[in-house]
Amino acid sequence: MIIDFTAYTSSERYHLMTQTLIPRPIAWALTASDLSGDKILNLAPFSYFTAVSSEPALMMISVGKKPSGENKDTLSNVLENKKIVIHIASSAQAALVTQTAATLELGESEISMIRSQGTGKELSTADFDGFDLPRLADCDIAYACELFEVKHIENASQVLIFVEIKQVYINADSTSRDDKQRLKIHADKIAPLARLGANEYTGITSPFTVQRPK
Repeated sequence: MIIDFTAYTSSERYHLMTQTLIPRPIAWALTASDLSGDKILNLAPFSYFTAVSSEPALMMISVGKKPSGENKDTLSNVLENKKIVIHIASSAQAALVTQTAATLELGESEISMIRSQGTGKELSTADFDGFDLPRLADCDIAYACELFEVKHIENASQVLIFVEIKQVYINADSTSRDDKQRLKIHADKIAPLARLGANEYTGITSPFTVQRPK
């Protein structure tokens, strides 16, 4: 089957892309509308997300618009204060990640919304030493990042946010040292959540190793 993308609408392309570019990592992005006083924390997932380079240490998330056509709070907050914390969620957090995809009014916090529901599955935060924003306490990986560049795609609703990693938090229980004393991250202990198409997610099975040619 050959599909001519030029004959498809944007919605149809999205439907096919998200079902074929699989699995996709999820950037669970925490931002704040104000870094001083009482911070209103925004939390949202993005699966158009990838590493870009290691020098400088850059990642990129692609952010669309709200149904109203306004900028999403993540983009507005990053443009305002240049700070963001990107988490890698676990498979056990799939329901919480999905809840934070809800479209809220400006100034409303997904974290506060979930706490107010009293379901017992709440989101707590912890200080990110030396950074202006907190991290989610129950995520094993969190990146403290600063805005590097914003790129608007011509004739598209997507905006690319490039961020530079300044610090990374890793749960020590998910790490060890290899025979060269490099830090080894155990993916099976992280149990990262990944995105498929529609409402589908996936986790990982047992990691396996394939030796690269010299």
